[in-house]
Amino acid sequence: MKLIIALTGASGQIYGIRILEILKDLNVETHLIISPLAEANIKIETDYSVDDVIGLADYVYRYDEMDAAIASGSFKHNGMIIVPCTIKTASSIAYGIADNLIVRSADVTLKERRKLLLAIRETPLHLGHLSTLKKLAEIGAIIFPLIPMFYTKPKSVKDLIDHTIGRILDLFDIEHDLYIPWGREKLK
Repeated sequence: MKLIIALTGASGQIYGIRILEILKDLNVETHLIISPLAEANIKIETDYSVDDVIGLADYVYRYDEMDAAIASGSFKHNGMIIVPCTIKTASSIAYGIADNLIVRSADVTLKERRKLLLAIRETPLHLGHLSTLKKLAEIGAIIFPLIPMFYTKPKSVKDLIDHTIGRILDLFDIEHDLYIPWGREKLK
């Protein structure tokens, strides 16, 4: 299993960091891109340094490294997760404005018919945002708003984050034990 992970400048950097931690524990090969604004938000929102986050990935690429292997359709991988994903990044992907490695890699992921998950972190949404998200869904992207779920009766913020990451991993058929699926507790 090989995934491209990208962190963009939206709030919610802990989701991207946590997915990298979990994928490392699951021995999933990760290829990481961090936008400059994501780097700034990592410092603002978390106790992690950018170097700490980089250390969680197997391979790391510069945001402007347009000649990176992951920018080509010949790079075989199992999908790409952008978490958190700004509306700016989503819009660039929707309209093919591949002016950085995150958008170029997402564009290639879509054209090669691989899974692309955009963990959107924006609220409220206006009609332009919704139109963009509709266009992305039409061209094959998975739109995954970062909305906490409560049916697992979370005891901490980490529980909320892990449940969300678990749902993302479910979409890539990656086994995990981050939460008990709905209805499973009734099977005991």
